[in-house]
Amino acid sequence: MKLPLGQTVTINEMQMYYVAHGQDEPLVLLHGYTGSSGDWEMFLPDLAKEHRLIIPDLRGHGRSTNPSTTFTFRQAALDVFALLDLLGIKQFKAIGMSGGGNTLLHMATQQPGRVAAMALASAASYYPEQSRAIMRTYSADKLADDEWRIQRQRHQHGDEQIRALYRHGQAFADEYHDLNFIPPYLATITARTLIVSGDRDPLVPVHIAVEMYKAIPHSYLCIVPSGEHLPVFYNLREPFIKTVMPFLRGDWEQQ
Repeated sequence: MKLPLGQTVTINEMQMYYVAHGQDEPLVLLHGYTGSSGDWEMFLPDLAKEHRLIIPDLRGHGRSTNPSTTFTFRQAALDVFALLDLLGIKQFKAIGMSGGGNTLLHMATQQPGRVAAMALASAASYYPEQSRAIMRTYSADKLADDEWRIQRQRHQHGDEQIRALYRHGQAFADEYHDLNFIPPYLATITARTLIVSGDRDPLVPVHIAVEMYKAIPHSYLCIVPSGEHLPVFYNLREPFIKTVMPFLRGDWEQQ
């Protein structure tokens, strides 16, 4: 299912592009770092059956701009809240992929009462050294031709936008303040939380998912066997949908 056309609004001194699709209760979908709203296309037919989908391009991604010279997931969370305020959405459910999940961790701690439920796929409460070692290798200059083609399809503001994303991504290797969710801080989250992790994720090792599960009240843990980073796409899409839909409905709470 093709993602419908969205619109652009001015918030927090940036232009944020977003797609709104479907009806009923709002479900916010947040893509991963260097991703875009288009990454959600394969999930639309299922998720739109029961939700009003709000799908933004995060700051500096896709069609959204980033006039600042930095990127933090804390600021991305503030941006999404500003969009939801503009749309008059007070409480919502959400799914975040990787960096989108990192953004949701900030949202669920910044304004806990607004996030009713959230699913985090390959999110990180902090970066261990093995993650930082990978981030130090980030460089747009290392992208193969096919990877450049994919990035140019996602991001609409030229090659410098893509290069900026990779510069910011490389800078994550030495960042210790943006993602530093110690257990007592995670314990303030009131949203029902589903944590999805691949047991062979090289970027966010599975022990981080287990630590979040132990710290966040009302949480559930789903470990995907032989799963790498973001074990929810392609042949794993259907198992993910079969898991996340009843979770979002609250079916598990009724058992």
